[in-house]
Amino acid sequence: MNEKSCSFHNEKELREEQISELKNHSLLQALRAEANGWEPAAVSAEVLRAQEEWEAVDTIQPDTGIFHFAPGSQASSDHPGQLVSFSEALQHFQTVDLSSFKKRIQPTIRRTGFAALRHCLFGPPKLHQGLREERDLVLTIAQCGLDSQDPMHGRVLQTIYKKLTGSKFDCALHGDHWEDLGFQGANPATDLRGAGFLALLHLLYLVMDSKTLPMALEILRLSRHHIQFPFCLMSVNITRIAIQALREECLSRECNRQQKVIPVVNSFYAATFLRLAHVWRTQKKTISDSGFVLKDLEALAKKSPRRLLRTLEIYLARVSKGQASLLGSQKHCGPQGHNSKDLTFTGVCDLQPHSSEGAGLI
Repeated sequence: MNEKSCSFHNEKELREEQISELKNHSLLQALRAEANGWEPAAVSAEVLRAQEEWEAVDTIQPDTGIFHFAPGSQASSDHPGQLVSFSEALQHFQTVDLSSFKKRIQPTIRRTGFAALRHCLFGPPKLHQGLREERDLVLTIAQCGLDSQDPMHGRVLQTIYKKLTGSKFDCALHGDHWEDLGFQGANPATDLRGAGFLALLHLLYLVMDSKTLPMALEILRLSRHHIQFPFCLMSVNITRIAIQALREECLSRECNRQQKVIPVVNSFYAATFLRLAHVWRTQKKTISDSGFVLKDLEALAKKSPRRLLRTLEIYLARVSKGQASLLGSQKHCGPQGHNSKDLTFTGVCDLQPHSSEGAGLI
């Protein structure tokens, strides 16, 4: 145990002793007062203040000696241990300097020859000029990696973990607990290839929206069933599909109709994830089918995005009434499921592109 950790634990023991002494002192005063026929005195302000300070401490990181304050405490507003909403995380990216990442994006697929002519004549409409900045923000976030030094990045990860597991406590940013949620390793950052931080924002959207959280938990349970798949890694692949659909202008019609980009991309991601879960369960797919399932799913999603979005709307409406379930009455494996280290997962980035239009970097 290092010096900082020892110091922390000494302070902790001292604080407990102080509170105990204060409580005992007040209790003795109250007992003496009752014995003399007086009304018991109220607990002193010093005791209350000491109790509030101690109860505000939720979790700590022994390696750093940093306190994590409970929500609602005075010190929690700026602390990374607090849950973060999707809109708050998005606002963070809207205010920080992303110019170096924006230089890397290719907003639309470059087509030449017959492919360009066919797309011009029969393809989807172009995205309205006023929506292109919002589209570029989405693609720019997809270029950003996970930065463990950025408090907002840590809060997003902590929120995802807490909402999926029901835990009230913070967890380490690296560890086997991430494998339990379907990442391939102990560090989520290594699985974000091709999707960047947008993959984590999509998971955050899924778990922080009250309408989609039940769906997210059901898909998580399905992923731990005997037809197991890695939940978070599959989610990253769905984000990749959403990015490609946006770049290929498959979502432009719907974005133009709603005059929004980010909500459409979020809903498209959720709808595609729902479709994958349905296919996986009804067709009894296994981990060895993952690459082919994702390839077919990408083709369907790009061809019929409106159909997927409508299916999501119907499903969420039925879930809110308790009329829909992905698992039904089936049993599922416990939190550990099968050992993910023994499984080989093939994602969309591991497959050969089926056309020149689908190739290229994000």
